[in-house]
Amino acid sequence: MPKHGKKYQESLKAFDRSFLYDPQEALEIVKKIAPAKFDETVEVAIRFNLDPRQADQQIRGAVVLPHGTGKSRSVLVFAKGEKAKEAEEAGADFVGAEDVVGKIQGGWFGFDVAVATPDMMGLVGKLGRLLGPKGLMPNPKTGTVTMDVARAVKEVKAGKIEYRLDKAAIIHAPIGKVSFDVEKLYENYLTLIEVLLKAKPAAAKGQYMKSITVTSTMGPGVKVNPLKPTGK
Repeated sequence: MPKHGKKYQESLKAFDRSFLYDPQEALEIVKKIAPAKFDETVEVAIRFNLDPRQADQQIRGAVVLPHGTGKSRSVLVFAKGEKAKEAEEAGADFVGAEDVVGKIQGGWFGFDVAVATPDMMGLVGKLGRLLGPKGLMPNPKTGTVTMDVARAVKEVKAGKIEYRLDKAAIIHAPIGKVSFDVEKLYENYLTLIEVLLKAKPAAAKGQYMKSITVTSTMGPGVKVNPLKPTGK
């Protein structure tokens, strides 16, 4: 078991680790007990009563958080001609085609999100083994394979995040920074939760969300009542 520092141990005394809090109260606690000197990211982890091995029980998509994540994200757009120009005007950090593919094959990964026009996917597909494991492969389900590259770039810059059920049936997502007001953190949290509730697979049985935990980068997790995930 990893050993935690004195500040972390002190944080554990500030709340009841077994209690299921309302989301706003849990976020207040996370802000209060964040032990690091830097502006930690606030994250939510949700365990679902789903079998990730079943195709009809998958959850994957993207959502624009109303207050962003507090982190600037660099965007690469695979496009040519007029679409490349649109991407540049929308604020894309990198735009290209074969030249960018060559850079990535050479080991360059200086971007956080990749967007591509549909006609570029034949070229981008060559990078599947490199981009896939890093979660950087453009995908129609997350809105990163699109002809509307300008909108895609602006959404990422505005705070769009992607979510995906992992092998342990958990979705991890950032919802802001410790420096955010509790209301802003809650509105971001609520936006994510409502999208995930709407994304409930038809094949899901029983209690959909088994557990919800909010935490800061270096702090302990605070449990939210999964039976009242929105707090309402």
